Amino acid sequence: MGKKEDKTNVMRILDKMEIKYNYYSFDSKRLNTAVVANPRGQQDLAMVFKTLVTVGKSKEYYVFMVPIEKELDLKKAAKVAGEKSIEMIPQRELLPLTGYVHGGCSPIGMKKQFRTFIDYTAENFETIYFSGGRVGHQIQLTLSDLQKVIRVTFAEITKDM
Repeated sequence: MGKKEDKTNVMRILDKMEIKYNYYSFDSKRLNTAVVANPRGQQDLAMVFKTLVTVGKSKEYYVFMVPIEKELDLKKAAKVAGEKSIEMIPQRELLPLTGYVHGGCSPIGMKKQFRTFIDYTAENFETIYFSGGRVGHQIQLTLSDLQKVIRVTFAEITKDM
């Protein structure tokens, strides 16, 4: 795990709730999809999820977790959120809104918990990987444990490729 000061907010939350997880770190200076998605060369890329923050026409914020190799379909996202339209928030708004920087945004431990949706393909895996709350950090967690920490709604939210 590392020293206490090395822990991210996500890890502290999971530890406090006594939830088991695996933690991985990688050299963020070599940041690219292959390294982010597969720092140990072990996981299927479809198991690795990115966390995207959006805003609806109503000015409500929403979080979407999608496989790293796929894109969020904004029309599908708006539909599942009950919005007329949804757009990505500007990068400069991410830190003040969530407490996380681009590339280190995690669905766990945001300043405020927003409605969170995860692509239905996550149900195909025993565990998934997502940002550990800091660039270069990943958490591996079961979906049932993720649901103990935050409420997530499964939905078809990615573009057909």
